[in-house]
Amino acid sequence: MNLYRDEGVVLRTQKLGEADRIVTLLTRENGQVRAVAKGVRRTRSKFGARLEPFMLVDVQLHRGRSLDIVTQAETLSPYGERIATDYPRYTAGTVMLETAERLSEEGQPALQQFLLLVGGLRTLADGAHDGTLVLDAFLLRSLAVAGWAPSFVDCARCGAPGPHHAFAVANGGAVCPSCRPPGSVTPAPTTLRLLAALLAGEWDVADGSDPRSRREGSGLVAAYLQWHLERGVRALRLVERT
Repeated sequence: MNLYRDEGVVLRTQKLGEADRIVTLLTRENGQVRAVAKGVRRTRSKFGARLEPFMLVDVQLHRGRSLDIVTQAETLSPYGERIATDYPRYTAGTVMLETAERLSEEGQPALQQFLLLVGGLRTLADGAHDGTLVLDAFLLRSLAVAGWAPSFVDCARCGAPGPHHAFAVANGGAVCPSCRPPGSVTPAPTTLRLLAALLAGEWDVADGSDPRSRREGSGLVAAYLQWHLERGVRALRLVERT
């Protein structure tokens, strides 16, 4: 009963002692899990590079008093190999990992967040779409799963049919003239269409967007994310916006 098996994405690692690491994973069945990988920093470690950030692994763990212990680990998808060799993709992926960690809790199942993260890392590693678009799509969908879905068409306060031109982060997105609070911004209509496409997964629209809309949209997504998380995502400042 003390052994269990699960699929998980490695979110973060921390050194422990001379040869061990604490590994934080987002798993399919058990939510966020923190476990000790013994001897993983040794050259001859049986885990090798399997327990590194971005890797999707099949792990067997032993339940411990404070931290579980990794007893087996098999690579399912080595996303880290392709993401870590490209700096823009690496920084975007790092934000995805940090956000997933912030939006999940230890021992609380988070299947939708897990599936979103796996899909986001797979898309990022494949390189079929611009990395910042993949990142913004992941952030918007993760916030929606967490209960903070933004509106980009109808008014987020009164529900008045849109499209509306003003956007208020604290009010949940697009707002009509009657609900528009002080400090709202007025992004370009193309920016709001891009963000709506990213949230809906309409990649033909997203891929055809212009650089100005992408930059402006990324700024709105970052502000919306950090407002709801109540403190900054550290890795976000490293992301290159072109």
